[in-house]
Amino acid sequence: MKFLLGNRKGRFRRGASLGLLVLLGILLSGCTSIGPTTIERDRFDYVAAISESWKRQTLLNLIKTRYIDVPVFLDIASVINQYSMERELSLGIEGEFYNRSDPSYVGPSIGATGRYTDRPTITYNPLMGQNFARSLMRPIPLPAIFFLLESGYPADHVLRICVQNIQGLRNCRNGPLVQQDADAAFYELINLLVKLKGTNGFTIRRTGRDRAAGRSLIFKTPGNETAARHLRRIKQLLELDPTQDEFPFISGSVALNHEEITILSRSIMQIMTEFAAFIDVPEADIAEGRVYAIDQEAAQADHHLPPLIRVHNSLAEPERPHVAVPYRGS
Repeated sequence: MKFLLGNRKGRFRRGASLGLLVLLGILLSGCTSIGPTTIERDRFDYVAAISESWKRQTLLNLIKTRYIDVPVFLDIASVINQYSMERELSLGIEGEFYNRSDPSYVGPSIGATGRYTDRPTITYNPLMGQNFARSLMRPIPLPAIFFLLESGYPADHVLRICVQNIQGLRNCRNGPLVQQDADAAFYELINLLVKLKGTNGFTIRRTGRDRAAGRSLIFKTPGNETAARHLRRIKQLLELDPTQDEFPFISGSVALNHEEITILSRSIMQIMTEFAAFIDVPEADIAEGRVYAIDQEAAQADHHLPPLIRVHNSLAEPERPHVAVPYRGS
């Protein structure tokens, strides 16, 4: 007997050539990397998903605050995505012993396997305990409020949202336990500061180089009689010394003299409570005592500022909302 590679040379050569071509194609495709192609897709997909989930979580916690429910914040600490791709190719050529009376032939054998794995790992950190108290219950540091003003945010929005008391002038409160009307002078002061800021009539200056250094309010020389009248009225409302133009900010609600301005800031929880007051809730929930009622029209009657936020409710899911979440069947 003889050992041959086959008795059908044409078929064997064609099969071997095909196998080599398949092997070459797989090897060439294996040279490409899946890494760079995933960056743009993953980055934008994760950004969109995290942004949308954050909006929904914020709205849900505002609604929970409206219902005196416990707000829960779950922060995304890290997002790790791992990809792996494995390829395996086998190419074999088999020969057969045969005799003249019973010839046989077995051609080349080709096999390929592949595996693709996507392993996203997302880590969550719940905000609770001391972190909850420190982040939500502690008053906002005054430098953070001044940073917003120095960055160009409107003074009426910043002071209305972040400040509870300026030099004894009280902001409104719309919480479930404490409902208090704002002093009329508080909104007058805000309007005058906006007008004076429009003419570049004052600035806020840091008194030191440290990031935690104090700030002072510095009034500039009025450019016209209207600005001068606004400045006189502001000093009168704040009970400041009319002969001075620089006044340091102090954290608190009562000034010790006429040469400083006291500010009592709100906490994040207080801000959430104020925003929650502008959420419309089903009348049935109010009638059943599940949520407290707020006379929003009366709360807006003493000034012309728009609501901090407007959230509606419905039984059906709204079309194209900015953000919507289900809560208690609505």
